[in-house]
Order: sequence, then C-alpha cells, then structure tokens
Amino acid sequence: MSQQNQVAIQIPAAVLQNILKLIADLQTALAPYVITLTPTDRKTLLKMSDKSVAFVTKSLEYTKSNPEFVPPYLSITDMQVDVDAVAQLGPLLKQIQQVADNLDDTVMLSGSEAYTAALLYYNSVKQAIKGNVPNAKTIYDDLSQRYAGRTTAAAPATTAPANG
Repeated sequence: MSQQNQVAIQIPAAVLQNILKLIADLQTALAPYVITLTPTDRKTLLKMSDKSVAFVTKSLEYTKSNPEFVPPYLSITDMQVDVDAVAQLGPLLKQIQQVADNLDDTVMLSGSEAYTAALLYYNSVKQAIKGNVPNAKTIYDDLSQRYAGRTTAAAPATTAPANG
C-alpha cells in the first residue's frame, strides 16, 4: 500500500527568489506606515471588529455634524486619520492573511506527509531489525535519537541525603 501524497510542490529557485524580492519590496513599502505591538499591548488595547466599524464610523460623522459634544481632549482630525488607516490597511491585511493561510495549509500538509513518510520508513527499519537485516540497527539507533515521539527512559531515583 503506498502513501497518499496530496501535495507535491517544487517551486523553481527563480520563482522563490522573485517571491522573496516581492515580499521584501512590500515590507519596505509598508515600513513607514506600520507599527509593532508588544504582546501586552495587544492584550490591553480595545479592538475594533466588523461589528464596531459602523459604531466608529457613525461616531466620527456625529463629531463633525454635532461638534458641541466633542470633548476638548478628543482630536477629530486624529480620529479621522485612524478611521482612514483602518479603511486603507484592512483590505491589504485580508489579502495577505489569505496568502498566509494558504502558505500555512500547504506547509502543514507537506510537513504531515513528510513526517508520515519518515514514520513509515522508521517502522520499516524497526521491522528489519527483527529480521537481522544489516545496517538496520545502526539506522534505527540514529533515528530513534531524533524521533520526537519516542519515550525517554525514566530518570533514576535519587536518594535523599541522610540527616545527621
């Protein structure tokens, strides 16, 4: 029975180089317009979602039509800049997330298939040991040190030092 291979991708080196250049160009173009948050920042910030976009947009409209309710510490100009940034960057983020999701799925499937193939080989080597096939034990010993699923021997029990 052969292993099912759902993905078989070999991207030419020239294509990969071009993609890496395009990504670098994208990063360079966006650099002046993006920031980096700490994990703490990400946890503590209010998050505007699809549901709150209408609320924010309507609030901005009201700040302009009814400025008498705008507190003196609120900058309508800054609010407009932030709303515009979300409107400009949101569609870019969605497209990039689609690409990232597709890459993640492809890497996950390729990795799963490669790991499955390695396990099939590893189990075949284990069976070969039982038949005293030359080199099987050497290969098994080497692979078993790297096999993430292997169980490790229990640590030897230590005795407590005697009091006194």
